[in-house]
Amino acid sequence: MTTAPSSTVKYLLPEEQTPTTWYDISADLPSPVPPLLHPGTKEPVTAADLEPLFPPEVIAQELGTGAREVDIPGAVLDVYRQWRPSPLVRARRLERELDTPARIYFKYEGVSPTGSHKINTAVPQAYYNHRAGVRRLVTETGAGQWGSSLALACSYFGLDCEVWMVRVSHDQKPYRRALMETFGATVHASPSPLTGAGRAALEADPEATGSLGLAISEAVEAAATSGGTAKYALGSVLHHVLLHQTVIGQEALLQFELAEDAPDVVIGAVGGGSNFGGLAIPFLGRQLAGGPAVRAVAVEPASCPSLTAGRYDYDFGDTAGLTPLARMHTLGHSFTPPAIHAGGLRYHGMSPLISHLHELGLMEARAVRQTECFEAGVRFARAEGIVPAPESTHAVKAAVDEALACRESGEARTILFGLSGHGHFDMQAYTDFTAGRLTD
Repeated sequence: MTTAPSSTVKYLLPEEQTPTTWYDISADLPSPVPPLLHPGTKEPVTAADLEPLFPPEVIAQELGTGAREVDIPGAVLDVYRQWRPSPLVRARRLERELDTPARIYFKYEGVSPTGSHKINTAVPQAYYNHRAGVRRLVTETGAGQWGSSLALACSYFGLDCEVWMVRVSHDQKPYRRALMETFGATVHASPSPLTGAGRAALEADPEATGSLGLAISEAVEAAATSGGTAKYALGSVLHHVLLHQTVIGQEALLQFELAEDAPDVVIGAVGGGSNFGGLAIPFLGRQLAGGPAVRAVAVEPASCPSLTAGRYDYDFGDTAGLTPLARMHTLGHSFTPPAIHAGGLRYHGMSPLISHLHELGLMEARAVRQTECFEAGVRFARAEGIVPAPESTHAVKAAVDEALACRESGEARTILFGLSGHGHFDMQAYTDFTAGRLTD
């Protein structure tokens, strides 16, 4: 192995080192993740229960195969190689600006075609549906990273795509909507008059700003009532989604070997759990196998604090109660989060896997306020030249706090955070911040 010079900024892997398997941490956990329950019988869901929504391969991955490693199909790898492996970057300028002895790294997912990590699961979901003969996928999206990723993935495999976009983000982020439409998707503001769940929400409040839970209800209803002509795709929360995202952390493990370093703390923004899980789970898996321990820190908005303030219980994943019940940290499926700019984090619940890791004590969580996140995001942008997505500023904020704590203590800890996407379609949020219009 060639030793990287001390001035190295980017740690890059060749395409042939793109992971060829996804990592399922379930095989290494001391106790299993509580199963999804059928909302009617309250019994664990079966493959037959999920068939109206998902194709067979996705169902198998959701219910668990028992395998530690799951093969990535060749057709998916062919698409992944357009942007994977993504770079691991040493934030040397930010270190100097903070005057910290800490070493700060970020895994940058904004290099993907749609500018975020979401496409890592959109591609396999579109591929598996294509293989099953599905012609149309329906989904929801918050800020639009997931919707645009699925729209592009559908175009790769010749599928139609229909997206219910949370109304507040639909109005705040018109260019995300335009990106989805450019890739061929049909986009509806949620709540919409097209579904029973949407009509009920509009009847209760004609000015409703919507939520991810409600947009999920609309998309699930559209799939379930399609007469078998459409399937549903989800961008976070469920097991198969977090499985697909583990390519992020697996690459980072190899890149830290190039850097001859190892993280003491791994940080990720968390809404449903896919970004944080994708980065942290491979490091936690190494720890469970007897490797070095890491502090895994999930950072959520103070206005939607499911991990830090929610209850750990079975709840619906959507507002209308159409989905299976999941054991997770939840604020209640009827909770409507405030209209913060980090639309991808405005979710009442949390991934059952992430919730279980939290209950096992394998990770910690903290909640941060919107304005302090944007302060950290601007500080990072001015040092490193990348404008983070509003969601990613939550991880930036926590990483800055860790680095400043090192400055106070004199410790030279290694900090890794996930920069899950760029903020090029979110500049209205930064405009509002610099104009003093953002509130907590």
